[in-house]
Amino acid sequence: MIRGFRIIIFATSLLLLILGICRASKVGVCYGRNADDLPTPDKVVQLIQLHNIKYVRIYDSNIQVLKAFANTGIELMIGIPNSDLLAFAQFQSNANTWLKNSILPYYPATKITYITVGAELTEAPNSTSALVVPAMQNVLTALRKAGLHKRIKVSSTHSLGVLSRSFPPSAGAFNSSHAFFLKPMLEFLAENQSPFMIDLYPYYAYRDSSTNVSLDYALFEASSEVIDSNTGLLYTNMFDAQLDAINYALMGLNFKTVNIMVTETGWPSKGSPKETAATPDNAQTYNTNLIRHVINNTGTPAKPGVAIDTYVFSLFNENRKPGLASERNWGLFFPDQTSVYNLDFTGKGVVDVNTDGNATSSNGTWCIASSSASEADLQNALSWACGSGNVDCSAIQPSQPCFEPDNIASHASYAFNSYYQQNGATDIACSFGGVGVRTNKNPSYDNCLYATTGGKKAIASNATASPTKSSSSPQTSSRWTQHLLIAFPLFLLVPF
Repeated sequence: MIRGFRIIIFATSLLLLILGICRASKVGVCYGRNADDLPTPDKVVQLIQLHNIKYVRIYDSNIQVLKAFANTGIELMIGIPNSDLLAFAQFQSNANTWLKNSILPYYPATKITYITVGAELTEAPNSTSALVVPAMQNVLTALRKAGLHKRIKVSSTHSLGVLSRSFPPSAGAFNSSHAFFLKPMLEFLAENQSPFMIDLYPYYAYRDSSTNVSLDYALFEASSEVIDSNTGLLYTNMFDAQLDAINYALMGLNFKTVNIMVTETGWPSKGSPKETAATPDNAQTYNTNLIRHVINNTGTPAKPGVAIDTYVFSLFNENRKPGLASERNWGLFFPDQTSVYNLDFTGKGVVDVNTDGNATSSNGTWCIASSSASEADLQNALSWACGSGNVDCSAIQPSQPCFEPDNIASHASYAFNSYYQQNGATDIACSFGGVGVRTNKNPSYDNCLYATTGGKKAIASNATASPTKSSSSPQTSSRWTQHLLIAFPLFLLVPF
């Protein structure tokens, strides 16, 4: 029976990919600001662009942040805090005024695509939960009046506490005590084609039950499989198991058409003495494997090939947060914009796992500007490198040895290489949002000498690289589909 389920899931996944009905999954990052000494929003945007991040979630509608994201093309998810739900639920005029004053002046230059009304309401008092759907309806009505209800989707986020049970995944069910607001919310989401938003944290499941959950399973590194005894489906990581518990809970209430979006997930890099799994290596491993899993459109065992838009929590460590030390150490970056650990948001690069806390380096390579990059992109990356990137760019100033030739590509190449060598000469240190490339040829010329560093041995990541994908043209895909449908019964006879 288990073998049969495995074959069916494999064939279904392959069929979905061949049909080409699965859109590409998106990976974004959560930009929280509950911290001291954070960079100004405009510098944060430069940092986000440098790392080629296209999707960002914020937790309010701060005007300075909205302005900073204008004309960047970055898709922004904004939030209405729980503390504002009463005002939004009581009067339509409050939602109208908020949209007029806080959103419309900056849209569409700032590309707002989602509004979250309230957050993790199952952790809040029931009186607050009762306000969320009326508030969502009023926000949608305001958007409809402005003609934006099809461009900006309205939803609300939830913790896994919205479920009464989550294991095995096929037994996933919503807690009946939340039905008073959850059922009308799901009806709202289905009617308006908005996603069900969930915050998933395998870290907590491992931390609180390490005797029952293996660390490798939580980190996408498991070599063995967990079998759902009801379905025979095989799970190799907790993220998929938690996600499918939500899938089955939605199916159980007959909301099969509601898509799921993961609005928070991640792993802390530091914790309290008893939080031994909160390390930079584990955080890097989890998020690297997560991103590769998502962008490969793997889907889940219950829904193979289905896109899972996912937001990594979080951009910065946030020192104002209460609780255990881990609460303040989920960031990819410190407030000074230096990396807590390297993370490639494309999911295609090789990430060096650095066990001693020092950057790794590669001897005999340099980083220069890509010949295919636009001047605007190069200028943006150059400004960041010479500013927030802390590169000494004096050599490319007038009358200095690297000023000539006086063009963006040449100046950017010098700055890119300086940053690259200072930050370990890794693939990520030469990314610059895709406009930097590595070379084995020394770009030095005349009196303009490009920096290099001595070689240190790099520790290879144990995460596998993304497999190469190929796509069929529309003309050939239907032919392959017919062949698969004809051959499908044979799959059931082939032993695995």
